[in-house]
Amino acid sequence: MRRHLRNPWVWVVAAILLALWLFWPRTVNSPAPGEAPPSASAPARGGVTAELVRNDAPALPAFLPVEARDTVALIQRGGPFPHPQDGSVFQNRERHLPDMPRGFYREYTVDTPGLDHRGARRIVTGGQPPSTWYYTDDHYDSFRSFDVAGRMQ
Repeated sequence: MRRHLRNPWVWVVAAILLALWLFWPRTVNSPAPGEAPPSASAPARGGVTAELVRNDAPALPAFLPVEARDTVALIQRGGPFPHPQDGSVFQNRERHLPDMPRGFYREYTVDTPGLDHRGARRIVTGGQPPSTWYYTDDHYDSFRSFDVAGRMQ
């Protein structure tokens, strides 16, 4: 009876099925009668479902691009992130941000429509969980501070 558990192909098939189940795109349920559709409150962008945008998206300052909403929601949720570099340590080599111990800052990509690479837009957070938030659209040459409630710091 346990002989099939020793076969490595059983484990390979099980791992593939688990990965498909975990990463298969989920659809958003239709709204109840009289309820506004998800696109009316916040449309989905950048491959993030409308459910994520509607429920997890914070109020953000006007200077952030609309794609930053998805990035902030993913940061708050802990991923999964679309780029392998997202969540990696930002080293602050140029010293544009306040001096903090190594590992304090983390960087995340803000997608740029029409590009087939990461582009120059990033959100850099400080602390675990993030207590400081910065945005750059020029690949770390300048930063603007914000918080997820939309108030300038």
